[in-house]
Amino acid sequence: MAHFAVLGATSWGTTLAWLLSANGHRVSLVVRDTEEERDVAARRGVARLPEVVLPDTVRPCLPRDLPAGVEGVIVAVPAQSLRGAVPASIGRETPVLSAAKGLEHGSGARMSEVLVACGWRQSRVAALSGPNLAHEVARGLPAAAVVACPDEVLARLWQGALSGSRFRVYRSADVAGVEIAGALKNVIAIAAGAAAGLGFGTNTVATILTRGLAEMTRLGVALGADPVTFQGLAGVGDLAATCFSPLSRNRRLGDLVARGLTPAAAQAEIGEVVEGVATAPVALALGRRHGVELPIAEQVVEALAGRVTVPGALAQLLGRSLKPEASGPERMLD
Repeated sequence: MAHFAVLGATSWGTTLAWLLSANGHRVSLVVRDTEEERDVAARRGVARLPEVVLPDTVRPCLPRDLPAGVEGVIVAVPAQSLRGAVPASIGRETPVLSAAKGLEHGSGARMSEVLVACGWRQSRVAALSGPNLAHEVARGLPAAAVVACPDEVLARLWQGALSGSRFRVYRSADVAGVEIAGALKNVIAIAAGAAAGLGFGTNTVATILTRGLAEMTRLGVALGADPVTFQGLAGVGDLAATCFSPLSRNRRLGDLVARGLTPAAAQAEIGEVVEGVATAPVALALGRRHGVELPIAEQVVEALAGRVTVPGALAQLLGRSLKPEASGPERMLD
């Protein structure tokens, strides 16, 4: 039995702690403050994820109380909080797995790059992604994910730690591809939710998903990713789940904004961080820096900023110049 730390009593962090414990591991679930520590200990979980009842092998603790000698750390906090969430007491040789999906404001960095900036060597950093809606995984419904790491030994460590009878983990060496896919799918899902909120049908959502996949691939390839990664669990798998499921916070935000709520009001109603809101402008800036067109991301940014209405944003997408379906890096997927 190994001892892991999970940073963040988020829905996904709590689910990952539960998965580790189900596989026989001891887990320290690192929380923000004493109030959250008391609440998690009393509930044996978090209010927003009633499906999970944490066993005694999962202990909530403050960063200062994290025991020494943990054998691996999973970071499951919102992307914009990641840089400040890692306790200095954690040794930077400890394997670390990012479960956050986003791009950092200001730097434009992927989460693995933020962890490297925090002192880890690149070879010690892994990323987890896939079609993993926390409520479904927590209910024990079958699901799969991919863990990406440049060190195959560490990829196998995380693969073994998290895999179980209902949760299958694959491994990859393409950290950039897995992270770009995990971040951009949230942006595309906002557009898919907006289409749903306007009363458009499955054809529309499927079109947004497919063209969104092309955007994700173009940006990923420009940043050094393998285009094949976008055909996998972190790419089209996660994108499909996030675009079509009402459990997706990003899809729900797009739906609510299309129905007339402001982005701030929509986020308040959802009650949890909606990663695509912060990621969209960062992705758009990265695309412009690398000469990559991201038309869906661009319209998401414009609509969330109030510079265009949601119907106007969709009209902009439909009114773009006609072109071949596969043009640029996505042609490599033929």
